[in-house]
Amino acid sequence: MAKSFKKTYKFAGYTSTYLTVFLTLVLGVFFYLLGDVSWWLLIPFVVACFLFSFFIIQYRVEKFIYKRVKRIYDDVRLLDASTFDRKQITTDMETLTKELERFAENKKLEIETLKVRENYRKEFMGNVSHELKTPLFTVQGYILTLLDGAMKDKNVRKKYLQRASKGVERLIYIVKDLDMITKLEVGDLMLSREDFNIIELVQNVFDLLEIKANKKEISLTFDIEYDDSIMVNADRERIQQVLTNLVENSIKYGKKGGTTEVSIEDLIKNKVILRVTDNGEGISEEHIPRLFERFFRVDKSGSRKEGGSGLGLAIVKHLIEAHDEKIYVESQSGIGSEFSFTLEKAK
Repeated sequence: MAKSFKKTYKFAGYTSTYLTVFLTLVLGVFFYLLGDVSWWLLIPFVVACFLFSFFIIQYRVEKFIYKRVKRIYDDVRLLDASTFDRKQITTDMETLTKELERFAENKKLEIETLKVRENYRKEFMGNVSHELKTPLFTVQGYILTLLDGAMKDKNVRKKYLQRASKGVERLIYIVKDLDMITKLEVGDLMLSREDFNIIELVQNVFDLLEIKANKKEISLTFDIEYDDSIMVNADRERIQQVLTNLVENSIKYGKKGGTTEVSIEDLIKNKVILRVTDNGEGISEEHIPRLFERFFRVDKSGSRKEGGSGLGLAIVKHLIEAHDEKIYVESQSGIGSEFSFTLEKAK
């Protein structure tokens, strides 16, 4: 008999059956004692009794459970009664329990996600504060020193103003990067796509960073000699910004006398992949997943000494994604790093 009912009607079905059997037996005994053998009346009685009992029990139990479960939703902060529908009610407690567990699990995941976001927000605000206060205090210190009387000395005045100017430049650099990353995240930055020779662009980046590389005796080179042009379609200025950042990072964290190598390979029919490889410090595996986060620094002390806004790689990732392309990183601590990204070929 259980197979003929849906699982949600088990309780009402079984209870109605027990009541019908009991009342039928009572009625049968009553007929027997009266000596009236009207057994044919038992059939409609059984049907009527079962149906009446079934619907009454089902309705009352559903109403009973609904009221009490709704009270639980109202009382427990994790649950929201406005999301609770009467259609979800079942007289089968196993199903009801599973439904509540599923709901609670979903809410738990939402809370965990909110906690992660809250921690990220706190960390981000702390990083912004740290990045801004260093140049601000520097500028403030030099200006206060000048106001306290140092401005009377021409040489000291000039030196302190120059240092204060550098602090202001760093502030502007950070604010510009923050502004750009905001535009990238909300999709306000418009790309100006054009066809250009990526080999030529890489060489331009090498020329711009040659002096910085020479100071650390790092050689900037291609993996092979490219005789032919490789034409791609992208925003030339933004891709130059990406390459400049990646090559500059390889110089910053590269070993003295090391190498930064750029290679360009065909990936698929309409794509090329650019790789920027160095044999520098490398990055430990635990830090790689967070590498493109805003203000994330692998080596706090070293990165402060090297400078930068801490937003470079975050901007790189957003710029590549704005082109609907992908960026990848592979690295081993003490061996070196390889950053690679895809670009569309010119048609």
